[in-house]
Amino acid sequence: MYGIIATWRMALEGVTRADQMLKDHADAGDAIEAAIRDVEDFEYYKSVGYGGLPNEEMQVELDAAYMDGDTFDIGCVAAIKDFANPVSIARKLSKEPVNNFLVGAGAEKYAHKMGFERKNMLTERARIHYHNRLKEVQELELKPYSGHDTVGMVCLDDNHHMVAATSTSGLFMKRAGRVGDSPISGSGFYVDSEVGGASATGLGEDLMKGCISYEIVRLMKEGLGGMLLGALISAIMLAVFMANSGGAWDNAKKFIESGQFGGKGSDTHKAAVTGDTVGDPFKDTAGPAMDILIKLMSVISLMLAPVLVQMEPLLSFLFK
Repeated sequence: MYGIIATWRMALEGVTRADQMLKDHADAGDAIEAAIRDVEDFEYYKSVGYGGLPNEEMQVELDAAYMDGDTFDIGCVAAIKDFANPVSIARKLSKEPVNNFLVGAGAEKYAHKMGFERKNMLTERARIHYHNRLKEVQELELKPYSGHDTVGMVCLDDNHHMVAATSTSGLFMKRAGRVGDSPISGSGFYVDSEVGGASATGLGEDLMKGCISYEIVRLMKEGLGGMLLGALISAIMLAVFMANSGGAWDNAKKFIESGQFGGKGSDTHKAAVTGDTVGDPFKDTAGPAMDILIKLMSVISLMLAPVLVQMEPLLSFLFK
């Protein structure tokens, strides 16, 4: 079982490519990196990678992150300039023992040392957007939501390995050095192979007010436990109710048959016999069977819970 989910229409081609890789049993890390690189390389997506909209100094500063849901290894870059695929740099950093989050000149030195492709990320189209915006801000208040999106993805391969990754050029006309939520673990992304993953998109200054991606994954985990606990408690209560009520019906019939309330043949006895047609199954079969069902449900739930959690991204992708 495998799957990949992503933010925004711009990710479709990359997700399609990753889907084929996953069908061929590719690792989730390789698939998600390839998918995001496709978005980064397409110059007409103006909020990610090549062609991303520049900051107020007409420089394209990029943020990206990568996280492994098995090991919780994280790699992040922020405010990096003139490198083609920041998500690949972030993934490389996730394999380092320390220094996993590099910013600006430090990230660029590391990328150069590791042999990543240098590239002028400012396109002519982005220049035009920049100059048009300069004219607009002379008359209109600049709204931060005018021109930014993050590509974020969560991927599951058929080895139950999950990863998450993000990439963005951030807020259009941002101040130089500004960093949003996208490369921040727990805020812009989070993944746990035993539970699920999440990625955020929106105004980073809002999203960083809480560890929103981590909270989503945590609540996913608690939700599964809550569902199991609720089912077990309900089953126990039902089993006790069925055993007790079945016994009460059966004892009521026997009590009447002993000569009470008119004894055998009376209308009361006839009503008790009718009630005992429910009481006997409750007491002798359905009630005790619930005890076995509770044990069986507990065992099966413990076995299937990790599988169902790992299938969540695929189910979300199929039924969104």
